[in-house]
Amino acid sequence: MDSPEKAAAAVAARTPLFDGINALNPDVIGASAWWEAEADDKATPPVAWSVRFTIGWGDCEAGCINRHTWTYTVQSTGEVAFVEETGAALDEAVIAARNAAATTTGIGGRATAGPTCPVERPGDPACAPRPVAGAVLVVTDASGKEVAKVTTDGSGLFRIPLAAGEYTITPQPVEGLMGGAQPVTVTVVDKAQVWAPVDYDTGIR
Repeated sequence: MDSPEKAAAAVAARTPLFDGINALNPDVIGASAWWEAEADDKATPPVAWSVRFTIGWGDCEAGCINRHTWTYTVQSTGEVAFVEETGAALDEAVIAARNAAATTTGIGGRATAGPTCPVERPGDPACAPRPVAGAVLVVTDASGKEVAKVTTDGSGLFRIPLAAGEYTITPQPVEGLMGGAQPVTVTVVDKAQVWAPVDYDTGIR
């Protein structure tokens, strides 16, 4: 990866949420999503990049009331590693809007586990479902043939490029959680992304 654009593209390939997002331009007012990339060293080209994708919502003409940021490290070899995720919890409307902006064909989603509190408190970020990293998802077509297998990243995000058709995602068991999440069946149409959340059970009651 010899440029910030290539480093950002390597991260964007992991989820349709980042499709169509441009580099931060301080001269543009009202942007609701942007990426930033900085070299982690002084080598030429850099050995690694720190890449941040931010999605904002709520009065973005004035700077966005809410923001959510993902940070990744991208090695010169192309290896991408999740670092952290910060900011306000993404609501369904924000996810739907970002997913609708994607123009590639396939499935995107996020694996999470809940509940995270013995007593659920609506709106409390401390009790929000937590991302599930390293979950293996097996995808089969309408005939039952396996056509893809992906592993969620540290933020639970995943992208599965697929042709139009009907598919079933079967999440595999994750250590520490109560078995596998329920299978998810979706219909993919051409030049569109289907958002398919995968919900694991923590067993907390």
